[in-house]
Amino acid sequence: MQRLTKSLRSLPFPAGKILRTPLVVRREYSSEIPDPVELSFDSYTGENPETRPPLLTYHGLFGSKQNWRGISKALVRKVSRKVYAIDVRNHGESPHSSVHNSKAMSEDLRLFMEQRSHPNAACMGHSMGGRSMMYFARKYPELVERLIVVDISPISVPRSTGEMTEIFDAMVSLDLSPSMSMSEGRKIAREKLLKATEDETVDFIMLNLRKNPDTGAFSWACNAHVLREFLTRFDKYQSNLEELPPYTGPTTFICGTRSPYMRREQWPQIQKMFPNSEIHWLDAGHLVHFEKPQEFLTIVSEFLNRTD
Repeated sequence: MQRLTKSLRSLPFPAGKILRTPLVVRREYSSEIPDPVELSFDSYTGENPETRPPLLTYHGLFGSKQNWRGISKALVRKVSRKVYAIDVRNHGESPHSSVHNSKAMSEDLRLFMEQRSHPNAACMGHSMGGRSMMYFARKYPELVERLIVVDISPISVPRSTGEMTEIFDAMVSLDLSPSMSMSEGRKIAREKLLKATEDETVDFIMLNLRKNPDTGAFSWACNAHVLREFLTRFDKYQSNLEELPPYTGPTTFICGTRSPYMRREQWPQIQKMFPNSEIHWLDAGHLVHFEKPQEFLTIVSEFLNRTD
């Protein structure tokens, strides 16, 4: 994780403007779709006139809007767009909900756009966020100007349900005394998680550990109990996606050659779902935007600046 942080610090970040805004608008939605939640976000603006639709970003499982902070700051120097880095439901500072799936996260995004009167937007998502953005683009193609999917396939995921269940079991069973210091709590949590998964994943999950300054109680920023409950339903993603028509807007996939989350042999099938798509391979693992930030920025900014 130190290596990833160092990579992000190497970017030429501008003194961009960041706006953190709580949401207060509420709308009535049909009972046939999940109730949307009001998402926490950071917005980034640069010196360029915002002549193009904004870019909305979704992070992956266990992540937060902070994952897109460095990329967002650098992007606003290169594109004529506002950038929103968003905490998806059950993550970061967004509300916890009893429902967690791509359909629900799509409705959250639809509400987010309505609240800001954005008729359409460019959408970018990594991993779980990428799957949600693919669903959103196929469900509401008129709202998506173009789509960027980062290291995830709409067809399959490499982690078994059993492995993920072990990770969530370790998280929800963690029992730390409020009298412990943050460093003591982190050490115990890390040791427990290492029994379920590898170092890099543990480092990423550990960014979710919180300690209440008033009570001393430890908690996870992500809603581990609900995420575990909906884990077995992640495998139904493709069947739900197949009910929707292909998304024909401009689409780019950016994937890591050392990541198991996208398989080259799936590409012909994916192009049937996204017929106006292209794919870029970077020498990276699953966290493409952390490991190869400069190359990633070049691909994304050029794609966002295109007029097709």
